[in-house]
Amino acid sequence: MSDLKTATGGKAAGREPKREPQQRSVRVVMLALMIAMLLAMLDNLIVGTAMPTIVGDLGGLEHLSWVVTAYTLATAASTPIWGKLGDMYGRKGIFLTSIVLFLIGSVLSGMSQDMGQLIGFRAIQGLGAGGLMVGVMAIIGDLVPPRERGKYQGLMAGVMAIAMIGGPLVGGTITDHLGWRWSFYINLPLGAVALGMVTAVLHLPKRERAKSKVDYLGAGLLTVGITSIVLVTTWGGSEYDWNSAVIMELIAIGVASLAGFLFVETKASEPIIPLHIFRNRNFTLMSLVGFMSGFVMFGAVLFLPLFQQSVQGASATNSGLLLLPMLLSMMIVSLIAGRVTTSSGKYKIFPIMGSILMVVGLFLLSQMDTGTTRFTSGVYMAVLGAGMGFLMQITMLVAQNSVELTDMGVASSATTLFRTLGSSFGVAIMGALFTGRVQDEMAARGGGGATASSAQLDAASLAKLPVPVREAYQFAVSSGTHIAFLVGASVGLVALVAALFVKEVPLRGAGPEPVPAAVSDSE
Repeated sequence: MSDLKTATGGKAAGREPKREPQQRSVRVVMLALMIAMLLAMLDNLIVGTAMPTIVGDLGGLEHLSWVVTAYTLATAASTPIWGKLGDMYGRKGIFLTSIVLFLIGSVLSGMSQDMGQLIGFRAIQGLGAGGLMVGVMAIIGDLVPPRERGKYQGLMAGVMAIAMIGGPLVGGTITDHLGWRWSFYINLPLGAVALGMVTAVLHLPKRERAKSKVDYLGAGLLTVGITSIVLVTTWGGSEYDWNSAVIMELIAIGVASLAGFLFVETKASEPIIPLHIFRNRNFTLMSLVGFMSGFVMFGAVLFLPLFQQSVQGASATNSGLLLLPMLLSMMIVSLIAGRVTTSSGKYKIFPIMGSILMVVGLFLLSQMDTGTTRFTSGVYMAVLGAGMGFLMQITMLVAQNSVELTDMGVASSATTLFRTLGSSFGVAIMGALFTGRVQDEMAARGGGGATASSAQLDAASLAKLPVPVREAYQFAVSSGTHIAFLVGASVGLVALVAALFVKEVPLRGAGPEPVPAAVSDSE
């Protein structure tokens, strides 16, 4: 696999003229990969906006949460499997398969006739989405040496910002003018472009096909373990009490499955997640930082629009725009950090700075109350966004630099999985604390009946409440936001401690290297 660097060009004598064409080729491949990445990130945001209309058409309100849960479960459970298959059988073919599976799930979801069908087809779509994200990251890891990868960090952060801002806007527009089924069909033209471009321009070095069999037992145990964890974090405190029999059983199943998985991985010839990668200190620390940043990021995305709509009176129509200060800050800082990493080869300072800014930003956000202006909250969000900008791509870069190239897929999938699990825990824990505080404050102020069924009211429902009840609810929301973001800041401190122990290992591709004579070919 050492000849992977042929994709990026080298500085060896006699080969310099080919460097620029190869760089242009990498840019074209990156465009195709970003389209695929956009597919995976846009989907949930677009569909979330369309959900009220979907329920109105198909019915099945009691199963509404499963439309999201089925997708999330399938994505999380399949992520490490896609990564390992790419390592074993070739990245390009596995990546194309995940795109096709995602598009099949999209078409079937759009054709659903009842809620049961939609849930099942969303699971198929989620299986494909698991391969999209890890495929993009692993292919970038193959094509671009870590030292050069910083150039593209801003691009990846930009795609994330576009998805978070544009998703709700696109979803609302499509649902209003074309119908909810097009919130799924819209994936087809984007997917077709990604398929065509990846097929035509992505060329990776040929690799020997793995002779060992897939670790089916390990994959099964990991799937059961991840499913149990996600269900606990999704259902706990909402569908079931935290101390209910269902939650306790899921915890027991999850612990037993993951313990069995660890045992099986020590015996398997081709483990789904080789445990030896965790012997590398940097990889383990970056997995921890990724988990914590996922915890914070998705908690913030959930509660910031809610605070601005409920307390500051913002419209929900353009909810993605409410996050603009955080997302722009994240994109700009990620771009700067990437450029500095590329020019200097130094990166340890970025996880440390990112963790510090993340803690400071979350603490500032926890201080918001009913008198906080939109400008002030925007500044606080920008501080948090700067912290996330230092962390989001650096964690993946350092993790990939910490393993052998033959483990690029499993390293990418493991890092992605930890971030996904972090987001599940973040939404569950911060959500439970937020909901509990809102309900307690409303009960104490005599407005508990207004939120008997939910701790969240949209702006339209809020406007219909009597003034005393509305003011009580706004105070309760700001109080709930306070406790949620304080917990997030505490989690950020854990990320900071982990970042302090990162060892600065030279990034691959940091110096001139001889370029092999053979040019890479398609898989």
